[in-house]
Amino acid sequence: MNHPLGFPANSDRETILIAFFFRFPACLRRFLAVAATVAYNVEKDPTMLIEFRVHNYRSLREEQALTLECGRIGSADDGRPRTVSGNQTPLLPVAVLYGANASGKSNVLSALAFMREAVCDSYRYWSPDEEIPRDPFAWGEARIEPSFFEATILISGTKFEYGFLASNEEFLEEWLYAWPNGKKQVWLERDKSTFKFGENLKGENKLIAEVTRPNALFLSTAVQNKHEQIQPVYAWFRDLQPINLGDTLRRSSVSSRSGGGMNEFAVARMLEEEAIESPQRSLFPKSLSLSQRFRDLLKNADIGIVDVRVDKSDSENGRKYRSNRFLMKHDCSTDDAWLPLEEESRGTRTLFRIALPILYAMQFGGTLIIDELEASLHPTLAQHIVRQFNEPESNPNNAQLIFTTHDTNLLGTTLGEPALRRDQVWLTEKDKEGATVVYPLTDYQPRNNENLERGYLQGRYGAIPFLGNFSFIEGLMPHEQSTTEP
Repeated sequence: MNHPLGFPANSDRETILIAFFFRFPACLRRFLAVAATVAYNVEKDPTMLIEFRVHNYRSLREEQALTLECGRIGSADDGRPRTVSGNQTPLLPVAVLYGANASGKSNVLSALAFMREAVCDSYRYWSPDEEIPRDPFAWGEARIEPSFFEATILISGTKFEYGFLASNEEFLEEWLYAWPNGKKQVWLERDKSTFKFGENLKGENKLIAEVTRPNALFLSTAVQNKHEQIQPVYAWFRDLQPINLGDTLRRSSVSSRSGGGMNEFAVARMLEEEAIESPQRSLFPKSLSLSQRFRDLLKNADIGIVDVRVDKSDSENGRKYRSNRFLMKHDCSTDDAWLPLEEESRGTRTLFRIALPILYAMQFGGTLIIDELEASLHPTLAQHIVRQFNEPESNPNNAQLIFTTHDTNLLGTTLGEPALRRDQVWLTEKDKEGATVVYPLTDYQPRNNENLERGYLQGRYGAIPFLGNFSFIEGLMPHEQSTTEP
């Protein structure tokens, strides 16, 4: 079923707005493009994740925490920690989770993605009679115990702490605190259907509380009812971009966009943007459009791609919906060296899928979470992406990248200086009960000159598999046949 205005059924709000932009007259589109360029080149206060806590979600049975506050390590001239207003401790633009297969590192990112889904979707898309899809720990008493989620975030110099406690049937608790000018304010405290609002939270709070369902968050309900003061907190969750976590995002059009960052419809619109922006580039010579950055990334990745275009075809049965087909031009002496994206290598398809979310975050700020960053990517490319987020020059808006990986090259010196600080590395392993434990590498206090890659592979910090006896594999291998004549 298609959108009533002719868009794909799973089109999100941002995609539809982009489409409407291209229906404006050309002169108005040029004006808006210039205005947007000016607005986004003005330095903005960062929106950053400070800390995330979760309890009783999948393998995360006990409360676990991931913090992006920097530790007391490194030199004073290290530009990776960001000193920002609103938080006394500098914040890190990158965090990575290492661990054995099935150790639960992906569940940390899935928990944050689920929190985003609940904020964005619980009021608008979840049915009033359905359970909360919270996925508690699979065995023992934890199956019936509530799940806890809490994020501490920084928005335009103000720290916010938002969280909720959920059972299968309802949200048991919900809270929102703010620290404008460093002083704590209680904005919201919820106990099931009882809501307490602080004097600093203005708006139609009581009316919104009356229409907040047991299985919906007040934050989700408030935004849909035009609560302006609470909008920036909601916007942080909305703009959070999960990638390779599609199994966590099951429901709405809002979530479907995040399953792969930005969907193909948005990529197609971005590529068409170039034709509108190109006449204005001479006014802003230091500014590159997202489409140009996208093309440059594909060119510089050394995958043989020099250009990309989108071909459109009308759908069948007279529908107004149009489908997109992406074609990649290869570095070749002939002009017809184009291949459809689906025939490209897995690495090229992976880069195509994650390129726009990465570029968008780098240009406008925000937080990106990627499960298995290195999947189908060359180690040098993954390292380059990490370095781009870490460098203030290439990441002036303090975008954050949180990812899981098995790529130990990021820890070692094989490809130059390590791409990661020691306080950017987190480890996961399971205890005897099958529950995930998350801990920072700095708990082991490695020396400044210690080879982290070697130490990790040797098991010095834990979080690696302890393999059993694999001698049974020998029975599956064909035995050598003697070539000696009897």
